[in-house]
Amino acid sequence: MDAFRIQGGTRLSGRWGVDGSKNAALPLMAASLLCDEPVHLRGIPPLMDVRNMTRLLRELGVDIHAQGRDYTFHVTDATKLHARYEIVKTMRASICTLGPMLARRGEARVSMPGGCAIGDRPVDLHLRGLEALGAQITLEGGDIVARAKKLIGTTIFLGGPFGSTVLGTANIMSAAVLARGCTVIESAACEPEIADLAVLLNAMGAHISGAGTPRITIEGVDELHSAEHEVLPDRIVAGTLAIATAISGGDVTFENYPWDHLLALTHLMHEIGIVVERVDPSNELTSRCTVRVAADGTFKPVLFTTQPYPGFPTDLQAQLMSLLCLADGNSIVTEKIYPDRFMHVPELNRMGAKLVRQGPTVVVQGVDELIGAPVMASDLRGSAGLILAGLAARGETEVSRIYHVDRGYVRIEEQLNNLGANIERIDGETGEVVGGAPLILTKPMTSGAQKTA
Repeated sequence: MDAFRIQGGTRLSGRWGVDGSKNAALPLMAASLLCDEPVHLRGIPPLMDVRNMTRLLRELGVDIHAQGRDYTFHVTDATKLHARYEIVKTMRASICTLGPMLARRGEARVSMPGGCAIGDRPVDLHLRGLEALGAQITLEGGDIVARAKKLIGTTIFLGGPFGSTVLGTANIMSAAVLARGCTVIESAACEPEIADLAVLLNAMGAHISGAGTPRITIEGVDELHSAEHEVLPDRIVAGTLAIATAISGGDVTFENYPWDHLLALTHLMHEIGIVVERVDPSNELTSRCTVRVAADGTFKPVLFTTQPYPGFPTDLQAQLMSLLCLADGNSIVTEKIYPDRFMHVPELNRMGAKLVRQGPTVVVQGVDELIGAPVMASDLRGSAGLILAGLAARGETEVSRIYHVDRGYVRIEEQLNNLGANIERIDGETGEVVGGAPLILTKPMTSGAQKTA
């Protein structure tokens, strides 16, 4: 099992391009099940979850041709209905095939999904929404089985105990495009990934309005057709790299940066004392900007709470907590989306942090420095937080179980190394360096990386 060996104390600098969004790409890929014509997607990141979704779609009768980050999906066998446990257990986003397959084929069998161990994330809201559209839902042998000859549009409330559901909104919206009549989703997720999915579906012939707001209206159509679409930049990757730059006291310019999708992070970074500024103010595409992030290593404490979009994203909580470990004072972090998403807390304490958890809240007492130590990753974003802590720590940090981070970041060690970090991917048992093919960039980037003693 691979691990990262990180030599701390390097300063990130240079220029880098943000990759396409995993969380947007997976529902977009699943949407190809909705029509019998080719769907072309550009900018899909080469990640483990993408490979798993590709494998799943092939089992569901989709012919897939990939050239770099550009993919073509074409349904050639609509009789395949079973998303098996062996694949679904590897990623929660497999559930996104349920709505499209039910709407197009009249039946779907999807195993209960897996994913990171960050607490209970039930799919009851997905099923409640599909039942409202007229589906019959049963649980058979660990599989969710949904059947409906024809879905019927209706008004659906998708709010849950922790707010709206992103994957649930994607599932219901994808199913409703082929329902008879009008569907209104109330308390819909407002995340950019939902708006991006609506752009693709509308390009395929759907009639969706309000995506990106709490109320989405879908006028059902009889069929969809071929379309092309470019995946939006990954706001979580962009935020992670921005925080990595800051925690290292670095100065990096990012291209393809989703500025308007990270306003909550930008606000907090300004409060902390980090420079985050657009360097292309004339560019009207605020979801694809050129942005400079710079810091001098002096950080002020802040209070923040994770919230549904456009609030501060839970997927950046661990990364910002790592940075706040070095702030001059006490910060308070409250997790409102996944209250158990704190498995990185004891690992950061092993590195000399002073973190005290009380229920869904962690008090972060700033320290002068973090000290390298062996730590273990338990989930995708927690892994990223530990890697960022290793960048800033004195000495050597070894992060084990990094297969988690590979699910959401394209060779994160090489992205950071291109900006000046010193990270090796090693065999966790032998300690030997594990090589790999050169990192393929989304576009050529120049690096002015520097290292400091």
